[in-house]
Order: sequence, then C-alpha cells, then structure tokens
Amino acid sequence: QPGGSSTAPATSAARALPRRELSSQRRFDEIKKANQAAAKKLVEDQFSSSSEDDDEDAEVKQGKILAKTFTIYTSQTDGDASELERTRQYVNEAFQSGAMTCLICIASVKRNQAVWSCCGCFCIFHLVCIQKWAKDSLFLVSSPLTDDDFGKKDYPWPCPKCRFEYKRSETPSRYYCYCGKVENPPLDPWLVPHSCGQICEREFKPPCGHKCLLLCHPGPCPPCPKMVTTTCHCKKAKPVPRRCSAKEWSCHLPCGRLLLCGQHTCENPCHAGNCQPCPRVSKQRCICGRQTAERLCASPQWQCDQVCGKALPCGNHTCEQVCHAGPCGDCPRSGKRSCPCGKSKFTLPCTEDVPTCGDSCDKVLECGIHKCSQRCHRGPCEICRQEVEKQCRCGKHTKRMPCHKPYLCETKCTKIRDCQKHQCRRKCCSGNCPPCDQVCGRTLGCRNHKCPSGCHRGSCNPCPETVDVKCNCGKTVIKVPCGRERTIKPPKCKQLCSRPPTCHHPTQEKHYCHFGRCPPCRQSCQKTLVCGHLCPVPCHDEALVKQTGLHQSAGPWEQPSEPAFIQTALPCPPCQVPVPVSPLPCHSAGPYSCKRPCGRLLNCQNHTCMKECHHVTKINGSADGKKAGPECLQCEEECTKPRPPGCSHRCVLPCHPGDCPSCLQMLKIKCHCKLSVLYIECLKLTSADLKEKDLLTSCKNQCPKELPCGHRCKEICHSGCCPLNCNQKVKLRCPCKRLKKEVQCSKIQEGQVSLECDALCKEMKRKASEIKEAEAKAAIEEEKRRQQAELEAFENRLKGRRKNKRRKDEVEIEQSSWQKYKNLIMLPVFGVAVVMIAWLMVYND
Repeated sequence: QPGGSSTAPATSAARALPRRELSSQRRFDEIKKANQAAAKKLVEDQFSSSSEDDDEDAEVKQGKILAKTFTIYTSQTDGDASELERTRQYVNEAFQSGAMTCLICIASVKRNQAVWSCCGCFCIFHLVCIQKWAKDSLFLVSSPLTDDDFGKKDYPWPCPKCRFEYKRSETPSRYYCYCGKVENPPLDPWLVPHSCGQICEREFKPPCGHKCLLLCHPGPCPPCPKMVTTTCHCKKAKPVPRRCSAKEWSCHLPCGRLLLCGQHTCENPCHAGNCQPCPRVSKQRCICGRQTAERLCASPQWQCDQVCGKALPCGNHTCEQVCHAGPCGDCPRSGKRSCPCGKSKFTLPCTEDVPTCGDSCDKVLECGIHKCSQRCHRGPCEICRQEVEKQCRCGKHTKRMPCHKPYLCETKCTKIRDCQKHQCRRKCCSGNCPPCDQVCGRTLGCRNHKCPSGCHRGSCNPCPETVDVKCNCGKTVIKVPCGRERTIKPPKCKQLCSRPPTCHHPTQEKHYCHFGRCPPCRQSCQKTLVCGHLCPVPCHDEALVKQTGLHQSAGPWEQPSEPAFIQTALPCPPCQVPVPVSPLPCHSAGPYSCKRPCGRLLNCQNHTCMKECHHVTKINGSADGKKAGPECLQCEEECTKPRPPGCSHRCVLPCHPGDCPSCLQMLKIKCHCKLSVLYIECLKLTSADLKEKDLLTSCKNQCPKELPCGHRCKEICHSGCCPLNCNQKVKLRCPCKRLKKEVQCSKIQEGQVSLECDALCKEMKRKASEIKEAEAKAAIEEEKRRQQAELEAFENRLKGRRKNKRRKDEVEIEQSSWQKYKNLIMLPVFGVAVVMIAWLMVYND
C-alpha cells in the first residue's frame, strides 16, 4: 500500500504538468493578441486625427455646458440681453487657453497667475501689471505739482481700457476671486480659472433687490432671472408674472393720464415716465393781455414784444418794461439819489437830474491801483495814463510806460513742458506753461496703431482695439486685443472640412476644419491593375518625391539650394495576388529575371542600364539587345563633358548625347572705373578678343577720374590713364575781379594767358577807398554825438525830482526871429543915434 500510494501522486502530477503548459500557452497567446491589437490601435491613432477629435469632443461638451447654463436666460428673458452675451463671452474666453490677455503687457493670463478685474469693463489684468500701472499713473499726475499742492488732493488713476477712475486707496494689493469673497483662490481644474466656486451673490445693476445666482464668474452678471408679479406702466392691466430684469412692460392701451395743461388727456400707448407735452393748439393771451395768438396748449405762458407804457405813480414817467405781469412798481427816479461819484445824496423831484457835487471822482480805475483825478462827472472814467515801472509777465524785463498798457517782452520761454520732451517757446511766459499740444504718435504695443493722445510722459495707454481671429472657414471667431493676433492660435472649428478630395476617391475621410493641407488619404487605392486585380495598398496619389537637377543658379555667387520635394502620384505597386498555376505572385508570373544587370545603352549614349534583368518591349517591331527600352532606367547623372576654355560652369542639362549647349550664365564684374557692376554672358566674354573685352567691360558712362587740373575726365569709361590735355572752358579774371575772359584750362596750366586790370579798374578802386574813408569819419562823428546826448541825459537825471517835475510842467515856447536877433540889431542902432545927437548938440553950440 505504501508503494501504491506513492506511485499514484506521481502519475497525477505527470498528467497535470501538460495541462499547466497548455493553459499558460493559451494565456500567453491571448496576451500576445491583446498587445498586438493595442499596438495597432495606437499606431492608427498616432497617424490619424483622433487626438484632435478628443479635443474637439471636449470643446463640444464645453459649448453644451455653457449653452445649458444660459438656456433659462436666453429662452425667457424679454429685456436687454447684451449683458448676458458679455457674460457668455467672458466665461467662454476663461475656458479657452490663451484667449484671456492682459492689455498692459499683451501676454496671456494663465490659471496660476494673480489677476485683477475692473468693475467698469470687467477686463482682466495681471495683478503686478495693474499695480505698476496705478503707480505710474499717480506719479505722472502728481509730478508737475508744487510742494504746496502736493498731498492736498487724492488724485485718481484710470483703468487702462475703459478709463474708469479709482482712488489712490483703491489700488489693488491682494488677489481675490471674481466675487471678492476668497483671497488667493486655489487652483481647481474643475472650476472657472480664478473662481472660488461659490455662488456669486453680487447685486444686479441696476439694483433690484436680488443677487446673482451663478457661481463665481468673470464679466458682468446676467439679467435678473427672478419672477415677480407686476402691472403695466399705466396700471390698467392685471398684474402678470415676469422676469425681474424685464418687469417694466406696456399694455399698449391709451395712457389716459391728465396732461399739465389741465384740459386734455394723454393719447399715447401705455408708456414709462412722464407724459409728453400736450400736442394740441389753442388761442392764448400774452402775459399783459394785449395780444392773442394760437400756441401749443403745453406752453400757455408767453410774452409779446410790446413795451408796457403804463403811467407810473409819479405821473411824469411811464413803465419801460416789456410785457410783464403784476404792478409796474415805483418810479426809478424817486427817493434819494446819489451824484455820479456817490459822495453826496440829493432829494429831488423825478423830473430833475442829480447834479455833480464838484468833489474829485476818486473812483478806482480799470488798472485797480490808481484813482480817477477828475471832478465828479457823468459817464465812465478815462483810462489810467500814469507812467509806472512795469515788469513783464515772465519777470525778466522792466520798462516805464503808461499804466493801462500791458507789457509783454519778446523773450521765449525755455522751460520743458509736462511731457518732458518739448520746450514751451511761448513769448513772455509767466512760468505756468500750458500742456504740450503735440500728438504723441508713438507706436503702441500692438505694433499696428499709433498713440493718438497728446504728448505725454511714461508709457502709452494700451491699444483699445480688438481683432477677430477666425478659423480657416471663417465660421468660428474669437476677439483678441490688437497685437495679440500674431501669437494667438486660431480657434478650433467644429465644422467639417468642406474641401474637395485631392486624390482619385470621390469623397475624403471626414475631419474638422483646419489650416494648411488636408491630411493624407488613408483609404485603400482600389485602382484596377493591368492584371485585373484591385490595388490593396493605401492611397498614393499624393506622395512626396525629391526633385533634383531642375534649378539653374543665377550666377557663381548663388549658394546651391537644397533638393525640393514635390507632391506627385506614384504608380501602383506590382500585384502580389498569388496565381493558381504558379508559385510566383501575379506581377511576376511569366518570364523571370536572371538577377544580372541589364547593360543596355541608355538614351544619353554615355551610360548603361544598371537595373536588374527585366523585360524590354520591342520598339518598331524589332528588339535590339544593345538599345535600352522604355522599361530601362532613365539616366539621372549630371553631364560630365569638358567645358570650353575659360568657362568654369557645369552643363545645365542632365547627362545627354551630343555637344553641350552654350553657357548662358551671367558673370558679375566691375567696369574700368570700378563704379558700376556689369552682368555679361559667359559665352560672350570667353569668346571675345582683347578689344571686344575692353568694350564689354566698359559701363558707357563718363570717366569719374579727376585730371591734375581738378576737372573730370571727358572720356567714356576706359582702361589705362586719362589724357592730360584738358579742353574745358574756364573763366579768367583780373586781380580786381571786374574783367573776365573764357579760355581753355590747358592754356592756363601752361601759363600762356593772363589778364591785367585796366585804367577804369584803378579809378573804381580809388573811388571805393575814398567812400570808405568818408563813411569812417561819419561814423566817428555820429558816435561823438551819441555820447554827448547820453552825457546830457545822465546829468538831467542827477538833478532833483522836483526840478524834473517843474521842467515837465513848463511849456516850451518857440522864439521868433525878431526875439532871437533883436539885441544884435538894436545895440548898433542905439549907438549911432547917441553919436548923432551928440554931434547935433555940438554943432548947434
């Protein structure tokens, strides 16, 4: 029994071993098939647009979520839905990568960056950018202020987009979510970027008593969706339930409210606010009751153009007011009246005018400094004529002049304006220079527009324009800030590509709208081969093939280009379907190949066919074993035949029979004068003799070289030295420059011609020297008279002010000729008379 018990387990173990091997082999085969299927699927996904399809599916789901979120608003909102569209746009941009852009730095706003949102336009900026913007704005506003004005006023800073002003204390310093409840909201991939995920609860604008029910979101809150029971504007219709955002409604019945005229009722349909003025016309009297006219019922009070003319209580005058209501009042000339200067008062009848008091006027003149020195008078005072020492507005000059005349000097202000770039340049500026009136004109950060603001300091405001970025078909559009369109990716379109197929298939595989070329066709070729079978390989109508030997360089200076790839249709591969009567495939059924090179002479007559032994079609009914057939290879070698002497270029044709064509490449050489670059065909230059080469290398322009005399060479561009015989006409003048004569330049260089001054030249030179001496003497005498006048004026100023005043008051009377010379005439006459009287007395005695 012990022996039998030991053999039984051994036998069962031997039987279990093959079973285990079979099961492990089966599991290995199953795992192998699963791995092969997974690898095949991975390869197919890699070369297909399935990865893009996943993104498209995600975007479609995202669009469905947004549409479902705003369904209740769009289907049941009767009022203005512009704020709803703005909210939809902001939320859509928040989900799209790269759509949100900071207008200050023109960079994308990422999920993990601290941001700040404007409460006016809801535009989103980086927190660091808006802090720097606010700091720079406050500095630019406060820098022109003086020390006395600084700190007295809290100057605001504006939003870069909507220019909404914020106080200095409202400068953001912390990062909050959109609704402002959570500071530094955590990054959650399941929430809107920069959102806390809680209910918004911001009050609607305009306030209606309700709060926003959406989760914390960017942009403005949508219209209030609450249902309220409200009646129409005129309160005639029954109350109906409506959305709070569109609770104002009209029943379109006549209003019927009494108008301001008190006679008619409003006939307009039910409306909001006050009723319009009464449109009817009626006859109405003016305020004084003299005239009647047809006027609008809404304006019963009107005034005619007639003077009242009623007698005043004094009985002497009439009312001079135009059509008025109520009593006319007392006579304006009754009671105590003042004289023109206001120092004396008189009680006189209204028929008498108030006399002047005789005292000095003493009214302050227009200058505000001096008083009127005339006696009490009627009418306005004269202008101030006193001479004072006036200082100009800029304070750099003083001048004595009448008080009523302003004094402005001609000095231009050199201070820099608030833009810190341009000078004031205003004449006699008081120091308070006006702002710069020039346009900034600097290119904005978008690189598309220029700053339209006035010249300013610091950086320019961001460009407020937006640009549409479209997909290829133009049905999907996103708006981005101007300048961002060069770096933003086009939006992914959910429309199917509508381009026609470029291969032989009637339809192409379905794929979404895209830029560039469509993906290669992955359908089976299915073309009918020569043997009658269908081609089973993938479509090969658009294969990339390297193209060489077709580009001709423009000259020896051009670098050789890389081989180009062209898209062409490849022939179908040989048919691999097995033939029943032969072990070979369909394409090789028939004569076989000996595997040796063909060796037939190609069409180039230079090389032989290196293709493996193949079938050659008979040409013209005869098969020549030495000539290549259409199945042989085409020679793709370059031409290696020797070139003509002096030509360094290779033949532009591929390997060919016969002689090479003439070289037509252009050579780049300089002319004889080294100023012009000439392009000459290589064939002309290599086949020309010395004389022809000299003509070919000439630019046909005038030689630029300078002769020893200073003139330019007159010959055409030439080789060698220039001729020394200059035939250009030059003007020869005498030493005094009056006489001139045209002679050849070569004669002057040789000293053969000279020109001397004549007698007229010497006479003119002598007269000119005499005139100069007379002018010098006159200038000396004029200087002496001016110095004498200055000395007399200085002595007059040294005398006392009283003498100057008395001298100003004296009237200078011009003396007659008799008063000037009477002493000279009378003295001799008196002397003669005395002598005659003495002589008569002596004679009488």
